[in-house]
Amino acid sequence: MIFNTTYSNQDFDEESALLVGNKFTFLERLKLSGIGSSRLMIKEMCPKLNLGKLKYSEIDFGNIELRPNGIIVHYSRKLERFSWVIPYYKLVIYNSQYFSIHANGNYIQFLKNTNYKDNKKFINKMLNLKNKSLKLSYYDY
Repeated sequence: MIFNTTYSNQDFDEESALLVGNKFTFLERLKLSGIGSSRLMIKEMCPKLNLGKLKYSEIDFGNIELRPNGIIVHYSRKLERFSWVIPYYKLVIYNSQYFSIHANGNYIQFLKNTNYKDNKKFINKMLNLKNKSLKLSYYDY
């Protein structure tokens, strides 16, 4: 689900808590050594997520927030901020020429530049939390 979170949004708070769980507590954040990625440069996104895109070229950034049962991808368009809530069971990650996140037929592609290299540990942490949440192991028979 996509929410406009430019201003505080009660619907977003309720739906995100239902879909991906409440925010981690302070102690859990310390144990995980952070629950948010640094900014990632967006290369492309599907038209459904591309709200308010201007005609001319502009550099877009996004970041990822971890929750117990999923992630929230935050990104900005013009002066508005949007949040895409993705439960782990719908999350698909591709790591090829670009790093991309897919769910429900929507996607965001991130460039693999220095920002991506800084976030490699975070991405591994996200994948480990997904596997733990879905009770998967590397070789699931």
